Amino acid sequence: MILSRYGLREWGLATAAAIAILILTAPSLAATIPVVIIWAAIAAFFRDPLFRRAASRDPADLVSPADGVVSAVFTCDHHEATQGPATVVRIFLSVLDVHINRMPCAATVLSIKHTPGQYLDARKPQSAQVNECNLVVVRNGDGDSIGIRQISGAIARRIVCPIQTGETFARAERFGMIKFGSTTELIIPRPVDTTVRVAKGDRVVGGVTTLARLARSTITATSQAPHAATAALRV
Repeated sequence: MILSRYGLREWGLATAAAIAILILTAPSLAATIPVVIIWAAIAAFFRDPLFRRAASRDPADLVSPADGVVSAVFTCDHHEATQGPATVVRIFLSVLDVHINRMPCAATVLSIKHTPGQYLDARKPQSAQVNECNLVVVRNGDGDSIGIRQISGAIARRIVCPIQTGETFARAERFGMIKFGSTTELIIPRPVDTTVRVAKGDRVVGGVTTLARLARSTITATSQAPHAATAALRV
């Protein structure tokens, strides 16, 4: 367990404030206890667990982009991330959860779109439609477009996503975080080819829990079939 680099500013400010207060109020136990509790809470929020490994080795399995509880699973006729039908798995992150966001699969970043908005309580369903958000669209090995949407909450007022288009990531690799309570969505293309592995109310672990399995693209499989046949003839 380490401190996330995304929280260095908050960690530094909290540490400096704690030291200053303790110096000014020492040796007051009444002041020391709440200061230590607040400092520990901030440190815990920015924790970054090490050595996380996906529960499945199958590249078709998409792992959770965040820690938290599944708050909704649904399909839609069109989503901007997939430019067509999509399955959306929505995850609610409380202030007690790890807030690091991770890639659901090995992928290349296609686009990043930040949209200003409101700051409703993330527990309210409408918050996912009107709150500030950041949509990251990536391309997997089959050429599918997959979206990860970071959504702010009532307390969360800063979405961190220090990545650029064209960057490549391994599955479960860190790519950002949302500070203090939020929502993260995984947007999956081709709903008819998607098998969802979780349901509303399930607790998931970022970079570990399999949220869904996306069947191999028929377009990719077809385009590679002649090569496979040629390879077989050569053997």
